[in-house]
Amino acid sequence: MKHRVLFAGLFHETHTFVEGRTKLDDFQIRRGSQMLTCIGDASPLGSALKLAAELGWEVLPTVDYRAVPSATVDAAVYEQFLADFSMAALPELARGVDAIFLILHGAMVTDRDCDVEGSFLSWLRKLPGAAELPIFGVYDLHANFSARMAAGADCLIAYRENPHSDAAQSACRSARLLDRCLLSGVRPQMAFRSVPLLLAPTATGTVDEPMRSLEGLARQLEQQADFWAVNVAAGFAFADAPDTRMSFQVVTTGTNENAEAALDQLVAHAWELRDHAGHAEESVEAVLERIQGLSGLSVIVEPSDNIGGGAPGDGTALLRAFITHSIPDCAVAINDPEAVAHLQGISIGDSIELDVGGKGSRMDAGPVHLRATLISRSDGRFLLEDRQSHLASMCGDAFEMGPSAVVRSGGVTLLLTSKKTAPMDLGQWRSQGIDPENLSVIGVKAAVAHRRAYDPIAARMLWVNTPGPCSSDLKSFPYRKLSRPIYPLDRMP
Repeated sequence: MKHRVLFAGLFHETHTFVEGRTKLDDFQIRRGSQMLTCIGDASPLGSALKLAAELGWEVLPTVDYRAVPSATVDAAVYEQFLADFSMAALPELARGVDAIFLILHGAMVTDRDCDVEGSFLSWLRKLPGAAELPIFGVYDLHANFSARMAAGADCLIAYRENPHSDAAQSACRSARLLDRCLLSGVRPQMAFRSVPLLLAPTATGTVDEPMRSLEGLARQLEQQADFWAVNVAAGFAFADAPDTRMSFQVVTTGTNENAEAALDQLVAHAWELRDHAGHAEESVEAVLERIQGLSGLSVIVEPSDNIGGGAPGDGTALLRAFITHSIPDCAVAINDPEAVAHLQGISIGDSIELDVGGKGSRMDAGPVHLRATLISRSDGRFLLEDRQSHLASMCGDAFEMGPSAVVRSGGVTLLLTSKKTAPMDLGQWRSQGIDPENLSVIGVKAAVAHRRAYDPIAARMLWVNTPGPCSSDLKSFPYRKLSRPIYPLDRMP
């Protein structure tokens, strides 16, 4: 007899310091059978659904909410999610369900709730027919994992890589563990520990410290017979919430003593590596002077306007510097639906006066006024070249940039989009007729997640310090809800 498994998704990384609110219209919502259209795509949901069919489960789709990283979420969004989930799940729970499988992020915040995933799991456990069910799932490495999340689930599996090239594999890893649970009747539990350590997003790459060593230690500990998984959650520093910090979980069927001993090792090692929590960037001027005359592609990384971290993606500091320094054959993508709309009706090859960027954050200097030539227009849809790119963890196989346009001003090529598009896949450029390998300089609005795409083509990669809401200087943020003391914001022994 087939195991009946409920599926649901709730995925948002919330930057609470960004202006505005993330509303229902900002979410891509799939209800019921619409979720099945993802089967086999490169997203965690699509991969888990494909594996579920191979495992012979009867999939019971409920609802999937996803949005790109952005500002604090309206509480009404979460309330609507619960209503949608209840409508689909309650009848199935009444008929009988064997397990629940969830696709989560782990760093969602609304204007009423700083721990949405913890609240959801606590609420889920109280539903008729759900209290004793195995609850498994997958979550993003940047989760601000809470004690309520650990108490509400049997087994949540974290991505192990940043950039998140293993998001789909992590979902499948969790689904296989759920199948193990269903076939054996043995249920694990989650042991949890957090550490008062706040990592700048630029310090969360898994090829660098501290994450490299911590993931290595987790994999060693995972060899213990009773351990089903050992997770390292780097945390998301731009969420002002009590649980914002690094944490660890052990999914185990063994003794509490063994799990706590493993957590002791992880916490101690994280504290030894605490001086790697920050990341220093250079000035734009110093970097541009240094690359003058160098051959090969220079990738200039602007973490302060990191789209994957919730920034508006329309900062103008790099654009201004490229123009001021007369950088030849350079390019930058800017999210500016107003500029795209202003180009409607303009013929390809025509020139126009245009105000670009500088509209999404009060920290920016404002729009750049320039004369630009329209090179091309498109609907902004592109297929991902890399089905394991960080972007695939959010969207699967394709992404919608919204109506887009390519313009050129002097030596600068601008890709203007109507929707924020994190620079995690080179299909973003090539779909618009731009070969990034033929450029001398590309500015990317990212922190770490771009590296899988750009490392193979870059002769050099340099991080710069510009104004923006995703600064690596965590002491510059006005935290109010964050549990203190915490390193490096506070002096600690």
